[in-house]
Amino acid sequence: MFFEIYRTELITTGIIIIVLLIIRFLVHTLVRKIGRKSEINDARIKLINRYISATFLIIALLIEAFVFGAEFKEMAVIFSSVFAVIGIGLFAIWSILSNVTSGIIMFFSFPYKVGDKVKIHDKDFPIEAIIEDIRAFQLHLRCDNGDLVTYPNNLLLQKAVTLVEKDAIEGFIDDDSNSV
Repeated sequence: MFFEIYRTELITTGIIIIVLLIIRFLVHTLVRKIGRKSEINDARIKLINRYISATFLIIALLIEAFVFGAEFKEMAVIFSSVFAVIGIGLFAIWSILSNVTSGIIMFFSFPYKVGDKVKIHDKDFPIEAIIEDIRAFQLHLRCDNGDLVTYPNNLLLQKAVTLVEKDAIEGFIDDDSNSV
């Protein structure tokens, strides 16, 4: 009885799921190719793919609500209420979202890679260090004296950065092994 009543909606749901899965697969493949071509760490590629999967899940749920008969006015009331609550909560953690967004931007357009030695031109706290890791929220920078500095992604996109040496981590490791 259930299948007879909702046959059209279930067929539409199946088609939507198949189409979104195909698009998700293509986008994941594209992100992997861009990441490998740019010599980006596999962990960062997986992180971006998780963001993409979450986005497709939200899109699928939204489409499914309309397929099963939700009215635009009803959805507008629900989403405005949810976004108001989320907006208040996210306002308190806007810097975290800013860092995650900056991490995504850096994935596609950051000219420096793990192992490069960079100089961040910050008038209060200039840093010259090797990029040890690029994470969702911050960069891990290793200074010449061995200190580990975590630098927020959103600040890095706001500052001028100079490439001091490409693939400097190899020289840094060699220097450490000779000193021991």
